[in-house]
Amino acid sequence: MSEDTHNEATEAPGPADAADAAPVDAPAADATAGVPEAAEVPDVEPPADAATDTLEAAADEAEAAADGPVDEAESGGAEYEYIHESGEGEGEEAPPKKVESPYDRPGRWYAVHTQSGYEKKARQNLQARITSLHQEDTIFEVIIPMEDVVEFKAGKKVVVQKKMLPGYMLVRCRLDDDAWRTIRDTPGITGFVGPGNKPAPLTRKDVEGFMAVEVDGEEASTKRTKPRFEFELNESVRVTDGPFADFTGEIVEINEDQLKVKVLVNIFGRETPVELEFSQIAKL
Repeated sequence: MSEDTHNEATEAPGPADAADAAPVDAPAADATAGVPEAAEVPDVEPPADAATDTLEAAADEAEAAADGPVDEAESGGAEYEYIHESGEGEGEEAPPKKVESPYDRPGRWYAVHTQSGYEKKARQNLQARITSLHQEDTIFEVIIPMEDVVEFKAGKKVVVQKKMLPGYMLVRCRLDDDAWRTIRDTPGITGFVGPGNKPAPLTRKDVEGFMAVEVDGEEASTKRTKPRFEFELNESVRVTDGPFADFTGEIVEINEDQLKVKVLVNIFGRETPVELEFSQIAKL
């Protein structure tokens, strides 16, 4: 190594060189020295999050209002309209039908005697007297009980109406002295049914047996809906057709399915059962 090179390497730096060798960050540190530290700023939610919370709260309130009762005045009936249209309540059991027995109507039922075969005329006379004597508030109904009966005419089965109680009528009334006289003095009526001609009200069983029960406002009928046959066991009849015509005998068997009967007919002094159709016999 040459001497010049050695002297250049060991030469001490001067003031200018010291200034040039100072660290670069030193001036920045000096610039901030003496400046008070800024106060800490609290965290603030951004406006977007605040709006979100507001919307969520409004949604919660709306949901709570929907679950709670609806004011009818405010809803304007909308909730009722919705429930009705949605069919809520469909499939529920229908309320039981209202049944009205004729026995439960105002007044009591009484049976009165009439001249046989003149029941309709007696009823007309009584209804006219009720009107003329202003007894509508005490005498309410006058009924001739009827029923359906199967008969045979010209070889064909027919259903006809017949009186259930020939020679009698039923009267519903509040029986006082005036009502009693109005009924008793009617032409065609001979008296009340009861012990010693003293009026005796009919029982519920009798009334409902003579008249049909009314259901849900449908008009009550005064006749039985199930037909019964004209002939009965042990009844004496006359044969009207066939080889035993004009013979008489007693019914010992009735076959309603085949519409036939067995009649004991006296043939040469001996009782003989003969099978006949309903159309071949008649009441005596």
